[in-house]
Amino acid sequence: MNISNIILIALAIITALGFAFFQYLFKNKNKRREIYILFALRFFSVFILLLLLINPKISSTTYELEKPNLILAVDDSESIAHLEQEDTVRDILEDLKSNKALQERFELVQYNFENELINSNTPEFKASQTNIYAALESLKELFRKKATAVILISDGNQSTGRDFRYFKPGNNQEIYPLVVGDTTQYSDLELAQLNVNTYAFLDNRFPVEAFISYSGEEQINSEFVIKSEENIIFSEKISLNSDNNSAVIRTELPASKLGVLSYKAEIIPLENEKNKANNSKKFAVEVIDERSKILLISAAPHPDIGTFKKSIETNKQRQLDIKYLQDNLSNLEDYQLVILYQPTSGFATIFEDLKENNQNYLLVTGTQTDWNFINRIQDFVAKDFTNQSQEIFAVKNSNFIQFQFEETGFSEFPPLEDKFGNINIQNNSFESIYFQKIENVETSQPLIAIAGKGQNKNAFIFGENLWRWRSNTFLEHKSFEKFDNFIGKLVQNIASTQQRERLTVDYNSFYYENEAVKITANFFDQNYQFDPNANLVISAENAVENLESQLVLRNNGYEVDLGNLPAGNYDFTITETTSQISRSGSFEVIAYNIEQQFISANKNAMEALAENSGTRVYYKDELQEISNALLSNDKYKPVQKSRQKIVPLVDWYYLLFLLVLILTAEWFFRKYKGLI
Repeated sequence: MNISNIILIALAIITALGFAFFQYLFKNKNKRREIYILFALRFFSVFILLLLLINPKISSTTYELEKPNLILAVDDSESIAHLEQEDTVRDILEDLKSNKALQERFELVQYNFENELINSNTPEFKASQTNIYAALESLKELFRKKATAVILISDGNQSTGRDFRYFKPGNNQEIYPLVVGDTTQYSDLELAQLNVNTYAFLDNRFPVEAFISYSGEEQINSEFVIKSEENIIFSEKISLNSDNNSAVIRTELPASKLGVLSYKAEIIPLENEKNKANNSKKFAVEVIDERSKILLISAAPHPDIGTFKKSIETNKQRQLDIKYLQDNLSNLEDYQLVILYQPTSGFATIFEDLKENNQNYLLVTGTQTDWNFINRIQDFVAKDFTNQSQEIFAVKNSNFIQFQFEETGFSEFPPLEDKFGNINIQNNSFESIYFQKIENVETSQPLIAIAGKGQNKNAFIFGENLWRWRSNTFLEHKSFEKFDNFIGKLVQNIASTQQRERLTVDYNSFYYENEAVKITANFFDQNYQFDPNANLVISAENAVENLESQLVLRNNGYEVDLGNLPAGNYDFTITETTSQISRSGSFEVIAYNIEQQFISANKNAMEALAENSGTRVYYKDELQEISNALLSNDKYKPVQKSRQKIVPLVDWYYLLFLLVLILTAEWFFRKYKGLI
């Protein structure tokens, strides 16, 4: 309290005494006992009132002992149970928690961890994944403002996340790794990694890449095999030793039938190998059929015919057959697209069959085209023509958006040729990819165009000698790629026979047992605009259980997380409840437990972590040593902290209560004495 407040309080006492004196004692000759009582009550009431008006600040100091934190971070993963260390971990926890010296020095807190940190005192050792780095990072953030020691009780086997060996603790933290489990290094063969594509095309071959590692001192011989059911479809001998302790095996397997094909890759275990769970992995590939057969029909040979065949068959999933009018043309329905090269009147039955089969076509015209026939047989375009030929250059339509393609440079290439005349567009769905440029005049006449909507599309190229464009592409770019890509995308756009679906579903053909099964979907309204108000429900089942769940809207799509499912084959159906539109599919959950792939504790990783933290590794029989290290570390001594509390006197509610009590007592006393 400062001097000014002391002076004011002294003046308040004098004022209160003076006020009470002049009211009750000054010139009062009848000084009975009740007068002195009233004098005292009035003095205290006036003094308290003045004291509240002065409102001095009262300070108080308290002292407390702040202990550093001692965090017991316990590995709660299944690998602890697999190494039969559950009782060991529980005994360690009991010993550390019952240590009186540690209790007096530290605030003991236990956290369990698996894929993330868990605030729990009861480890169950059932977690399917271990992320030691994430647990240490969470502890670093939680206790960054206070001196903290972390005893990491783990086997050091991490199955996901960043490598914890390189974790760097905070400035006021230290990590004391305590290793549980057998640290003996056994000879072990492991199929460490398997790289396989998710999809493969029918009748193609898909690559398989296997990484095999060996830990041990002796020379060993084994065999890597791939099985389809019980049949071995690939095998290769390997020989490894302590110096040459890894191998990479690559092969290609045939995609011989449609659907999901399941395989098992295995490295034959050693005779005395302790852990055989990491010697094999299952994988699956979905074989899809994207082959398309295309037919080119012409009245006569032309260099453009060879150009189409080479460009289209650059994509191995496409096949181009070439036929002439005199050939058998009775099987047009077997083709996804028909190219009509310079049609004449002999194409009449072909057009009729295409119309009957609702098949798409690409029509190419030129100097030998019968335009009278073309004008009569279709209703997309009509041409007022003469028999004189004309050269036509290309001008790209910058507004064309049906599909994207790389700039080809066709505008700079030699001209195509067609009969002279104007083309009249007779269909509203006609869209040009390239316009015609004639005698340096750019026109709105189509050169390459697409007509139709949805899956009913036809395309037109109004000019022959495309072989010049392909040759010029090679001269300019030392490759035919740009021309071939353009023809391929044009063919793909009009050859597609897949109907657009309002409900689309995206999922994997297989998942591993410890992996969350996530399925995404999109739903479109009748105008094929994304509908964010759809109600999508999934039902999935296998031989033993049924699942139902709601898909939630997330990131401009719908998603459902079915969690970790047991191994098996599952069939599912996603239904939009309002429209009852549904899609079905199936997937396989492959049995795989990564936590059972470990055969011993990872002592080397725990030693690297201890080195980063400036400590050392401890073992289950060194609990006294770890206790002594913590107790002797000056960094973790309790700190006495003082807290000063300053409170204004007006906040003392009991003082106001005392004032009211005094005034009330004075009133009752005066009433009792008949002075009121």
